[in-house]
Amino acid sequence: MQRSPLEQQRAAYRPRVPRALAAGAGHLDLEAGPASRPVADAEEIRQQFPSAIGAPGLRFVEGDAAPVRKGPLAVGVVLSGGQAPGGHNVIAGIYDGLKEIDPASRLFGFLGGPKGIFTGVQRELDDAAIDAVRNTGGFDLIRSGRDKIETEEQLEACRKVCGELGLDGLVVIGGDDSNTNAAVLAEHFASRGSSTRVIGVPKTIDGDLRAEAVEMSFGFDTATKVYSELIGNICRDARSAGKYWHFIKLMGRSASHVTLECALRTQPNLALIGEEVQAQGTTLEAIAAQVVDVVKARKEAGRNYGVCLVPEGLIEFIPEMRVLIDEINHLLAEGGDAEPVALAAKLSDESARVFRGLPRKIQEQLLADRDSHGNVQVSLIETESLLIETVRERLGGGFKAHKHFFGYEGRCSTPSNFDADYTYTLGRIAPLLVAFDKTGYMCAVSNLSHPVDRWEACGVPLTSLMNMETRHGHRKPVIRKALVELDSPSFTHFRDARESWQVEDRYLYPGPIQLFGPAEVTDEAPRTMVLDRTGKA
Repeated sequence: MQRSPLEQQRAAYRPRVPRALAAGAGHLDLEAGPASRPVADAEEIRQQFPSAIGAPGLRFVEGDAAPVRKGPLAVGVVLSGGQAPGGHNVIAGIYDGLKEIDPASRLFGFLGGPKGIFTGVQRELDDAAIDAVRNTGGFDLIRSGRDKIETEEQLEACRKVCGELGLDGLVVIGGDDSNTNAAVLAEHFASRGSSTRVIGVPKTIDGDLRAEAVEMSFGFDTATKVYSELIGNICRDARSAGKYWHFIKLMGRSASHVTLECALRTQPNLALIGEEVQAQGTTLEAIAAQVVDVVKARKEAGRNYGVCLVPEGLIEFIPEMRVLIDEINHLLAEGGDAEPVALAAKLSDESARVFRGLPRKIQEQLLADRDSHGNVQVSLIETESLLIETVRERLGGGFKAHKHFFGYEGRCSTPSNFDADYTYTLGRIAPLLVAFDKTGYMCAVSNLSHPVDRWEACGVPLTSLMNMETRHGHRKPVIRKALVELDSPSFTHFRDARESWQVEDRYLYPGPIQLFGPAEVTDEAPRTMVLDRTGKA
């Protein structure tokens, strides 16, 4: 396979690991903490996961404890959900960790996501396959998929396939839903006497899979650095042209972590945080008024241009819009008319007012784009266009604006040094948890805001991250999504600084991800995580 000069150089990079892992699999011990508890709904979670509830948190330290499972191990790995930079390094870490435990160990990759498990579609991964993807972006080694393993038949098929392959472990690399699926698999396997241990790995560029014991999901650092480079370029372009406003929608339907991180890295004139909008009960009209005020103030200062960041899920954080969407979903589920005028007549007075005030294009998107359950596909609604049109109505035709959506651009980038080291470390942890006969755990690393040699390799019980939520009318155990906390140091820092960005040009230009050079440039960790963990900018 032909490689660019950068790919050739990057292939030679050797990811760093925590001090304890550097000692080698034969020189490790496992420390157990106190019994864990779910984040909420403990009794319901206990009923769903009787064999896993109360499992302790784990930490690997230097020592000489013998793993429970000796000799060669066979492990399967699956990529689940959307792509995130560093997935290949997780798999490389699993492979190297297995070979360190015993050179005869084997790694099988299930193809195309979770469906590959219950259909038994897999390939054995060897040195050549792994070496070809070290430190690269993408999930193309075994590809991913969004299928869920939910039915009894699917669960049993997974158990049968893992049994036939003789797997000691199955590693699920994914986000909150995928790791919830891993917990369900672990419980099902344990209840049926399966010897396959199930381990999860935290992946999502949205950054909403985090907790006290899970400091960061992988891919977030790389993706936000990619977006920040592009935002910085646009800030420079806006300043150079001097006549355009740019509205940039960023990934993150359920949480605004990406927007907050990129705002701290680039200092745009405006950055809307969905969690703040929801907490304050801010209306769409009030958001538009806020933007209009900044546009006017900058124009009066001779700066008829600017940049505004918008989280993908903003529309769902606006209370009146959430009520409207719920009403539309209900009416259409009952077979209601999808023509805007007819539907508006059936809405509540307040929702009808909000609906009629939307641009025609947004009305049509609310009615036309449905998911498989018949609900509004909020991620397809052009929230940035909604803001532009709403602001233009108040300012007139002289307001010139461009819209952008940065999403796929960040999902398969070459991982930053932080993500390359982090993902490889997560991969090295997985076979160790299997060797120590642990199941229903997520690989985790603590002290991520410090240099790599001070990182600590951990295992977090999946049930400790869970609560019960209503999904499609049924109470289900799920890993709770982490939202931006409005009292966190990262948000507080942003809140205190943002006013100074509005009229003055305080733009930062981060430039492209640096893979070679001084450590303060190449090894920089996510700003939000460093602020939240250390309190220092």
